[in-house]
Amino acid sequence: MNPYQRALIEKVGVDNGFEHTLAADERAVTLASARHPARFTISLVGGGFAVCINAGSAALLPELRRSFPQAARDQVKFEMGSEAGLALLLRRAAGLSRALPNQAATSYQQALAEELAALPPGLSGTEVERMVRQRVGQQKFREAMLDYWGGACAVTGVAIPEVLRASHTKPWSECESDAERLDVYNGFLLTANLDALFDRFLISIDEQGRLVASPSLAEADLKRLGIVPGMRLRWLAAEHQRYRSFHHSRFLLSRSAARDRTVE
Repeated sequence: MNPYQRALIEKVGVDNGFEHTLAADERAVTLASARHPARFTISLVGGGFAVCINAGSAALLPELRRSFPQAARDQVKFEMGSEAGLALLLRRAAGLSRALPNQAATSYQQALAEELAALPPGLSGTEVERMVRQRVGQQKFREAMLDYWGGACAVTGVAIPEVLRASHTKPWSECESDAERLDVYNGFLLTANLDALFDRFLISIDEQGRLVASPSLAEADLKRLGIVPGMRLRWLAAEHQRYRSFHHSRFLLSRSAARDRTVE
């Protein structure tokens, strides 16, 4: 690896969420970031790049293998055939690493401490503090969901941030801890119309990731809301299932006596 090749890898890292170079020599470059725990060691192979990943999160590697199935070589190694491919891998890994469990909660705690320190004395334990905690938490949850779903709706793929909502599967008020509230698997990034229905348990997700609708929703209204046959999640991770099951059970309890129908 010559100096130009090392500089190229370092620039791709800086541009795609890995702003620090921990080590660089004639064999490999190791990249890291202050914003997430993942570390990538990159070397040359053929006309492309071999990437060995120190994930920092057990969930990162399965997610990357889902996103780049053709590039995975073993449990921790990927090969990308071009600079553009390397940039995609780094950008996706950086987004996931910021979003995956514990990282969002850590970011929340840091931001919350700053917000609470700025409050006037005597507000500890008051409604004002509760509102600050909820506002900061929901902001961090939305940031994590945008990172995890790549800025696009989990169902439709719509990528307009202004119309996307971070929908909790298990409601914020019913979560047992901040870790649950901020768990990126406890929700889906949805367009506003889907979010409104999902939040009120008028639609839900089955075990295969398909949308199911309450029989109280008329077919004509479903069409007007943009809900069409065949709608399903872009993917459904195993980690989603316990939260999905909670939501689906509530959906079944809240529906009318008529059978729900799968949108297909």
